[in-house]
Amino acid sequence: MSGGWEADAEALRRARPRHVLFLCVANSARSQMAEGIARSLAPATVKISSAGSAPSSLNPLAVRALDEIGLDIRGQRSKRVDDVPAGDVDTVITLCAEEVCPVFLGRARRIHWGLPDPAGAGSTEAERLQAFREVRDELRRRLSAVFPPGP
Repeated sequence: MSGGWEADAEALRRARPRHVLFLCVANSARSQMAEGIARSLAPATVKISSAGSAPSSLNPLAVRALDEIGLDIRGQRSKRVDDVPAGDVDTVITLCAEEVCPVFLGRARRIHWGLPDPAGAGSTEAERLQAFREVRDELRRRLSAVFPPGP
């Protein structure tokens, strides 16, 4: 899909996905935040997952940034892309910007929303937390367009 993230979000909203997978490399920050935000916005009938090509662990600043908006992702864990059943996923959203995104081999609609890795931003914890907040807010803006509040 192309035409900017707005066009992608509109097409995805109209497609009514059943299982959305967010992918990045470490599955510790962007994709974890996207998973938590999407779960809070999507209808209960939509399965939301995240994974990475080289998973590490959930970044504490991702947890903190989502805590600030009332979302608790402490129960999420980093997963390998191979841990997600490929036949179940109908939409993949890659979030990598400065690194090579993982490849998803299943048949699925593919969208790329390149966002900077907040874990690599800034030299202080305060600067990194601000980077996490900025990515969080952008993810929430985009995912709210995909999963708008009901009537």
